[in-house]
Amino acid sequence: MLNFMVGIQNFIHSHAVMFSAGILIFAYIFIALEKIPKVTIALLGAGITILLGLVSQVKGHDVINPDYFINFVDFNVIFLLVSMMIIVHITSRSGIFTWIANELLKLTKGHPIKVFFAMTAFTAFTSAFLDNVTTVILMLPVIFVVAKKFEMTPVPLLLATIMSSNIGGTATLIGDPPNIIIGSRAGFSFLDFLNELTPIVTVIYFVCMGILLFLFRKTFVATPEKMAEVANIDNSKTITDKTLMIRSMTVLGLVILGFITHDITHIETYICAMLGASFLLIFETPDEILKDVEWNTIFFFIGLFIIIGGLEASGGIKLMAQWLIDITNGNESLTAMVILWGSGILSGIIDNIPYTATMAPLIQQISVIEGTQAAFPLWWCLSLGACLGGNMTIIGAAANVIVSETAISKGHKIPFMYYLKYGVLITFVSLILCSIYVWLRFLR
Repeated sequence: MLNFMVGIQNFIHSHAVMFSAGILIFAYIFIALEKIPKVTIALLGAGITILLGLVSQVKGHDVINPDYFINFVDFNVIFLLVSMMIIVHITSRSGIFTWIANELLKLTKGHPIKVFFAMTAFTAFTSAFLDNVTTVILMLPVIFVVAKKFEMTPVPLLLATIMSSNIGGTATLIGDPPNIIIGSRAGFSFLDFLNELTPIVTVIYFVCMGILLFLFRKTFVATPEKMAEVANIDNSKTITDKTLMIRSMTVLGLVILGFITHDITHIETYICAMLGASFLLIFETPDEILKDVEWNTIFFFIGLFIIIGGLEASGGIKLMAQWLIDITNGNESLTAMVILWGSGILSGIIDNIPYTATMAPLIQQISVIEGTQAAFPLWWCLSLGACLGGNMTIIGAAANVIVSETAISKGHKIPFMYYLKYGVLITFVSLILCSIYVWLRFLR
């Protein structure tokens, strides 16, 4: 029996790449099918990865085992996500985000086109500093109120909100989970993302929102009476707790300042976020706040990191990186375009979080083989493709699903194919603009 078990272990060890890749592929398939909760798939896959010995169960004694499964869980990402979820949830309870959105609407004087740009610009800007899901949840009540006052279907505004959220979230380190993974793996700071991505994201926002406005131009018309209703929204009772608003906005501002000054202070972003969240929790009942943290997302990340850790420990990531270099003959421009367009298309079909978590160590391996300078533009191609690709389908990103489900509950279904014809166009235009930018900025 002992010899049999040893034989099995030796067989698994000899074919570790095959087993680890198989687990990852099956995880992707079941995530895409959406028949089983993705957190369940990720944790099951992680458990099998550890059980088969693809990563080690033990930490080691005198010397820490490099294949210990915990080593593959990126706790920078985990702590940053949890902390920002806590800060944003506490801050939103004061009503400040809805108040800001309403004030923007009042500034437009109820003009439909100005309302469109005010709402999408606010969504894009807020998504750069809060997670996309939180941003769209904050915007949804405002959208339905505005649509009702204008006596128009909310669907065009809902589509524009989804797309502006995904576009805006691309601009910063904390705007979208793929960027958090990339920042941690590549060692990029908050300012690095602002410097490299904000210019092209701004261009993409105006071009894509201009296209959507043109396509829905017949929807955004209103009588003077309807415009007056929106211009006179009662915003006097939106702030429900002024003390909480002042405290939480001060903390949020200081945390973002900590992100921006990372290059000076060398304090990691997750530390800034953790300190801010911990301070706010002093004034709250932790049980009430922590139950609203998206723990499914957190444990999904943990399970996924372990699955990918199995592929990394087996040498599979290294083989994939070498294969990508071989098929592109080491051509930096071709490799960058393959990653940009591949990421954009695949992220529209499958969840961009597991995709990015798989690609990040691959690009890290390319930096080992080809050098950090060669890998530098590839990181930005991955970020742009993975984040903007989420606009392609109604299931391309978590924010899309949230908006779609809420719209159905309000009696405004967004059919998959209806969304697809706009999503493909916006994604295609975004990737063309990104291709031009990447070539001009990094490759010529």
